[in-house]
Amino acid sequence: MLASRLEFGARMLDLMVEHAGRLASWTGFALVCVMAFNVLLRYLFHTGSVAMQELEWHLMAPVSLLCIAYAIKHEGHVRVDILYGRFPPRLKQALEVVSCLAAVTFSIIIIKLSWGYVMQSYLISEKSPDPGGLPYRFILKAMIPLGFLLLLIQSLAATLRALIPFFGGGVSPESQPDRPFEHAAE
Repeated sequence: MLASRLEFGARMLDLMVEHAGRLASWTGFALVCVMAFNVLLRYLFHTGSVAMQELEWHLMAPVSLLCIAYAIKHEGHVRVDILYGRFPPRLKQALEVVSCLAAVTFSIIIIKLSWGYVMQSYLISEKSPDPGGLPYRFILKAMIPLGFLLLLIQSLAATLRALIPFFGGGVSPESQPDRPFEHAAE
Protein backbone atom coordinates (compact mmCIF):
# COMPACT_ATOMS: atom_id res chain seq x y z
CA MET A 1 0.00 0.00 0.00
CA LEU A 2 2.73 2.48 0.98
CA ALA A 3 4.85 1.38 -1.97
CA SER A 4 2.04 2.25 -4.41
CA ARG A 5 1.60 5.65 -2.79
CA LEU A 6 5.34 6.32 -3.09
CA GLU A 7 5.19 5.34 -6.76
CA PHE A 8 2.18 7.61 -7.37
CA GLY A 9 3.96 10.53 -5.67
CA ALA A 10 7.09 9.92 -7.73
CA ARG A 11 5.05 9.85 -10.95
CA MET A 12 3.36 13.16 -10.12
CA LEU A 13 6.70 14.83 -9.39
CA ASP A 14 8.15 13.35 -12.59
CA LEU A 15 5.22 14.77 -14.52
CA MET A 16 6.00 18.29 -13.28
CA VAL A 17 9.65 17.94 -14.29
CA GLU A 18 8.67 16.47 -17.67
CA HIS A 19 6.42 19.42 -18.53
CA ALA A 20 8.91 22.01 -17.27
CA GLY A 21 11.76 20.36 -19.19
CA ARG A 22 9.82 20.21 -22.44
CA LEU A 23 8.79 23.85 -22.07
CA ALA A 24 12.33 24.96 -21.21
CA SER A 25 13.76 23.00 -24.14
CA TRP A 26 12.09 25.45 -26.50
CA THR A 27 14.53 28.09 -25.28
CA GLY A 28 17.19 26.06 -27.10
CA PHE A 29 15.35 26.66 -30.36
CA ALA A 30 15.00 30.35 -29.50
CA LEU A 31 18.73 30.49 -28.76
CA VAL A 32 19.59 29.05 -32.19
CA CYS A 33 17.27 31.59 -33.86
CA VAL A 34 18.81 34.53 -31.97
CA MET A 35 22.35 33.35 -32.75
CA ALA A 36 21.50 32.96 -36.45
CA PHE A 37 19.97 36.43 -36.48
CA ASN A 38 23.09 37.89 -34.82
CA VAL A 39 25.34 36.22 -37.39
CA LEU A 40 23.22 37.57 -40.24
CA LEU A 41 23.33 41.07 -38.75
CA ARG A 42 27.09 40.90 -38.34
CA TYR A 43 28.10 39.44 -41.70
CA LEU A 44 25.42 40.68 -44.07
CA PHE A 45 24.68 44.11 -42.63
CA HIS A 46 27.94 44.78 -40.71
CA THR A 47 26.01 45.78 -37.60
CA GLY A 48 25.01 44.25 -34.31
CA SER A 49 22.95 44.77 -31.23
CA VAL A 50 24.16 44.62 -27.65
CA ALA A 51 20.69 43.53 -26.52
CA MET A 52 20.61 40.65 -29.03
CA GLN A 53 24.07 39.49 -27.98
CA GLU A 54 23.05 39.59 -24.33
CA LEU A 55 19.86 37.71 -25.20
CA GLU A 56 22.05 34.78 -26.29
CA TRP A 57 23.37 34.19 -22.79
CA HIS A 58 20.02 35.11 -21.25
CA LEU A 59 18.54 32.20 -23.21
CA MET A 60 21.42 29.92 -22.23
CA ALA A 61 20.42 30.14 -18.55
CA PRO A 62 17.02 28.42 -18.97
CA VAL A 63 18.53 25.82 -21.30
CA SER A 64 21.23 24.88 -18.84
CA LEU A 65 19.49 25.39 -15.49
CA LEU A 66 15.89 24.43 -16.18
CA CYS A 67 16.79 21.32 -18.16
CA ILE A 68 19.11 19.74 -15.54
CA ALA A 69 16.25 17.93 -13.80
CA TYR A 70 14.82 16.82 -17.15
CA ALA A 71 18.19 15.37 -18.17
CA ILE A 72 18.49 13.51 -14.87
CA LYS A 73 14.95 12.18 -15.19
CA HIS A 74 15.83 10.71 -18.59
CA GLU A 75 19.21 9.35 -17.44
CA GLY A 76 21.05 11.86 -19.62
CA HIS A 77 23.79 12.26 -17.02
CA VAL A 78 27.01 10.34 -16.47
CA ARG A 79 26.83 7.53 -13.95
CA VAL A 80 30.04 5.76 -12.96
CA ASP A 81 29.36 2.08 -12.34
CA ILE A 82 32.86 0.78 -11.60
CA LEU A 83 32.12 -0.26 -8.01
CA TYR A 84 28.37 0.28 -7.95
CA GLY A 85 27.73 -2.50 -10.48
CA ARG A 86 29.32 -5.06 -8.13
CA PHE A 87 27.25 -4.14 -5.07
CA PRO A 88 24.33 -6.29 -3.92
CA PRO A 89 20.85 -4.93 -4.84
CA ARG A 90 19.99 -3.85 -1.28
CA LEU A 91 23.20 -1.81 -0.98
CA LYS A 92 22.56 -0.25 -4.38
CA GLN A 93 19.09 0.81 -3.22
CA ALA A 94 20.48 2.25 0.02
CA LEU A 95 23.12 4.21 -1.91
CA GLU A 96 20.41 5.46 -4.26
CA VAL A 97 18.41 6.80 -1.30
CA VAL A 98 21.50 8.47 0.20
CA SER A 99 22.55 10.06 -3.09
CA CYS A 100 19.00 11.30 -3.76
CA LEU A 101 18.79 12.82 -0.29
CA ALA A 102 22.17 14.48 -0.87
CA ALA A 103 20.79 16.01 -4.08
CA VAL A 104 17.70 17.20 -2.16
CA THR A 105 19.90 18.82 0.48
CA PHE A 106 22.19 20.43 -2.11
CA SER A 107 19.19 21.81 -4.02
CA ILE A 108 17.67 23.33 -0.89
CA ILE A 109 20.98 25.00 -0.01
CA ILE A 110 21.39 26.50 -3.49
CA ILE A 111 17.76 27.72 -3.55
CA LYS A 112 18.20 29.35 -0.14
CA LEU A 113 21.51 31.00 -1.05
CA SER A 114 20.40 32.21 -4.48
CA TRP A 115 17.06 33.65 -3.40
CA GLY A 116 18.68 36.72 -1.77
CA TYR A 117 20.78 37.21 -4.89
CA VAL A 118 17.64 37.30 -7.05
CA MET A 119 15.72 39.54 -4.66
CA GLN A 120 18.59 42.03 -4.43
CA SER A 121 18.66 42.24 -8.23
CA TYR A 122 14.88 42.76 -8.32
CA LEU A 123 14.86 45.42 -5.58
CA ILE A 124 17.55 47.55 -7.24
CA SER A 125 16.02 47.03 -10.72
CA GLU A 126 19.33 45.68 -11.96
CA LYS A 127 19.93 45.95 -15.68
CA SER A 128 22.80 45.53 -18.05
CA PRO A 129 25.65 47.97 -17.47
CA ASP A 130 26.17 48.18 -21.24
CA PRO A 131 24.39 50.88 -23.26
CA GLY A 132 21.58 49.21 -25.19
CA GLY A 133 21.70 46.15 -22.96
CA LEU A 134 18.77 44.24 -21.52
CA PRO A 135 16.84 45.32 -18.42
CA TYR A 136 15.30 43.03 -15.79
CA ARG A 137 18.47 41.12 -14.92
CA PHE A 138 16.56 39.53 -12.02
CA ILE A 139 14.69 37.30 -14.51
CA LEU A 140 17.98 35.81 -15.63
CA LYS A 141 19.13 35.35 -12.03
CA ALA A 142 15.79 33.77 -11.10
CA MET A 143 16.72 30.80 -13.29
CA ILE A 144 19.12 29.67 -10.54
CA PRO A 145 16.55 28.96 -7.79
CA LEU A 146 13.99 27.84 -10.36
CA GLY A 147 16.39 25.34 -11.91
CA PHE A 148 17.34 23.98 -8.51
CA LEU A 149 13.67 23.81 -7.52
CA LEU A 150 13.11 21.51 -10.48
CA LEU A 151 16.18 19.51 -9.45
CA LEU A 152 14.74 19.31 -5.94
CA ILE A 153 11.44 18.01 -7.32
CA GLN A 154 13.21 15.41 -9.47
CA SER A 155 15.42 14.38 -6.54
CA LEU A 156 12.35 13.93 -4.36
CA ALA A 157 10.77 11.75 -7.06
CA ALA A 158 13.94 9.65 -7.26
CA THR A 159 14.05 9.39 -3.45
CA LEU A 160 10.45 8.15 -3.34
CA ARG A 161 11.19 5.66 -6.08
CA ALA A 162 14.34 4.45 -4.31
CA LEU A 163 12.37 3.90 -1.08
CA ILE A 164 9.78 1.63 -2.74
CA PRO A 165 11.78 -1.63 -2.33
CA PHE A 166 12.23 -0.91 1.38
CA PHE A 167 8.45 -0.81 1.83
CA GLY A 168 7.58 -4.06 0.12
CA GLY A 169 7.36 -2.91 -3.47
CA GLY A 170 9.44 -4.12 -6.36
CA VAL A 171 12.09 -2.07 -8.06
CA SER A 172 10.20 0.20 -10.43
CA PRO A 173 11.31 0.35 -14.07
CA GLU A 174 11.88 4.11 -13.78
CA SER A 175 14.55 3.60 -11.12
CA GLN A 176 16.54 1.30 -13.41
CA PRO A 177 18.72 3.24 -15.83
CA ASP A 178 18.23 2.46 -19.50
CA ARG A 179 21.09 0.48 -20.92
CA PRO A 180 20.51 0.71 -24.70
CA PHE A 181 23.70 -1.13 -25.66
CA GLU A 182 23.23 -4.14 -23.37
CA HIS A 183 21.01 -5.95 -25.87
CA ALA A 184 23.04 -5.00 -28.95
CA ALA A 185 24.65 -8.47 -29.14
CA GLU A 186 21.28 -10.25 -29.23
